[in-house]
Amino acid sequence: MAYKDELTKAMELLSENEKTIFLGQSVACSGNAIYKTLEKVPVTKRIELPIIEDTQMGMSIGLSFEGFIPISIFPRMDFLILATNQLVNHLDKIKEMSNNHFNPKVIIRTSIGATRPLYPGVQHCSDYTEALKLILKNVKVIKLENSRDIMPEYKKALESNSPTLLIEISDLYDSE
Repeated sequence: MAYKDELTKAMELLSENEKTIFLGQSVACSGNAIYKTLEKVPVTKRIELPIIEDTQMGMSIGLSFEGFIPISIFPRMDFLILATNQLVNHLDKIKEMSNNHFNPKVIIRTSIGATRPLYPGVQHCSDYTEALKLILKNVKVIKLENSRDIMPEYKKALESNSPTLLIEISDLYDSE
């Protein structure tokens, strides 16, 4: 099955859990390829946000404290970098900082931006996977390099007690 189709199935699976909520840019309003993978997610489970990446990550952590499972969507990995304060200094460390009192479960979805059919420029298609794996100790970092890994990895993220960062590759959206 095509990469994009597997993502659509994975988002539908996540949406079936009563605790999940999807937030980010282009989750309720069209604007990028990720939006099209949310077509089977009820609109009532989506919160459209402006470009406020650091705040979005903070909101995701707060929602997790209230029992939600946020699916926090950052359409390009380059822009997830703007949320690294909350990601590295809070989400990754809050369990330790709180003596295991808080254990936020957040699923972060991002993508390495597409380079075709048009090259978007260096600030839209960077891959920081390896750097994030070095920095993050308690957030699982998973790069989805082929379509057969998508459903199992999103399922693991949903079942996990730890936060997970799933990195998609936009150039594969139309591939098998």
